[in-house]
Amino acid sequence: MTPDDPTIADEKYTCFSDEERLDYMEERIREKLEDYDGYDFSMRQVRALSIFFDLAQEMRGRDMFYAVCMMIPRVLFDLESRIYILEEEDTFVLGGTTTDDCYLEPTRTWDDELTDHVVRSKDTLYIPIFCNPKYVEMLPFEPPHNIIGNFVIRPCGSLAGHDQLFLEKYVNRIGFQLHHRIIRARNREHIQFIKSMVQDIGHNVIVPNMFFKLYFNRLKRQIEDLHVSTERVLTMMSGSDDADWIREGNQLARTASAIEAQYQEIYSHYEITSMFLETLLRRRHFEEGRYVLQKHEVNLFTSVLRPQLERYSQSFEERGIEVSVADGTSQDQMVRLVMDRGLIAQVYANFFSNAVKYTEEGELPDGRTGKFVSYGWQILKDFFAKDHPAIKLWVTSSGPPLELEDPLKVFQPGFRAGNVARESGTGRGLYFVRQVVELHDGTVGYRHNEFGNEFYFILPFEQEEER
Repeated sequence: MTPDDPTIADEKYTCFSDEERLDYMEERIREKLEDYDGYDFSMRQVRALSIFFDLAQEMRGRDMFYAVCMMIPRVLFDLESRIYILEEEDTFVLGGTTTDDCYLEPTRTWDDELTDHVVRSKDTLYIPIFCNPKYVEMLPFEPPHNIIGNFVIRPCGSLAGHDQLFLEKYVNRIGFQLHHRIIRARNREHIQFIKSMVQDIGHNVIVPNMFFKLYFNRLKRQIEDLHVSTERVLTMMSGSDDADWIREGNQLARTASAIEAQYQEIYSHYEITSMFLETLLRRRHFEEGRYVLQKHEVNLFTSVLRPQLERYSQSFEERGIEVSVADGTSQDQMVRLVMDRGLIAQVYANFFSNAVKYTEEGELPDGRTGKFVSYGWQILKDFFAKDHPAIKLWVTSSGPPLELEDPLKVFQPGFRAGNVARESGTGRGLYFVRQVVELHDGTVGYRHNEFGNEFYFILPFEQEEER
């Protein structure tokens, strides 16, 4: 760790208020002023640092950056230099040199000169280049000792200790700038990969998936033909007195009905899976680096809620969970909303998935005990502003309250309550819910009420004629 390592900015500072953040920065600035007073750098050395920062921002490309790093010591201090970059955990590659020494090896490994501390060998100074340890996980590999290279300077046989301190500080600045350039280059490669992957998704996932619908349609027609043939067989056998033929005919009818029921179940899962695939893998998500909504007016219950209820019905039944519509909510009431059907469907999928895993025994206000899940919605007049109504949608599951100081903490990425550790999970489901709802200009929330744990979201009550 370098002498002026900035990792003092610990994670706890991300929780500062605005005033605390400003106070902390004032303190750090005053500490830096004291540090530079102690360094007592010459005017030429101060200018060297300023020129480095100016040119590092101006020059594009790794090679030009290396040239900046090496030419400042030559022009201002008559020092020759070369720079080694750690390309793998144990391999340094020569990035550039201001001399034409033919004996220089293009690659080197860790040794007595390229090490984790400053080394002076005869008239040559070897200074390790440190990365920013706060962002080490963003590098292609974890560098040993947080070192990403080595800066070699000569002639330094008569270099004073104060001048060596300046060179070490100078190389520290090189390290942080180099680290950021490596990250930027990696991000550019990542973006290019994503663009290529999006094209592959369309070609290898979305388009082939569309053919399944064609196959399902063909299968549906064949099932319809099977029903017609079955009816004919039963009609032909209706006048027969042969009990075996009648029994076989009835069995054929039951088999045809079972095949159709199985087809309907498989096709329902296919529709949901296809919708999720096409929603999550939209090209614009990747191109814009965020979820992009495709909003249309849909029937809330038939298009969004009911398919998810059917999807999780078997899981609820296996765990002995009774599912019902909340008091005051009428499924016969047609509620049409403008929303991104695919993303809001996944909001419900997350709610129901959590309800399957975390619903516990509880007692309802009417005295019944057991495991219960209810869902519902309510129109909220003038919720966002006058003449701007909202709709509140919720899923409630029986059980003790979550151990939370802040109810919204459950919607933070990676958060898992202390009393749900028995079930597997990533802690990202409710964070996804929050992202989707906020994209719809809505809000999310959690509360424990007399029925159990209620997770809800509130959306603007938009309809086509109002848009």
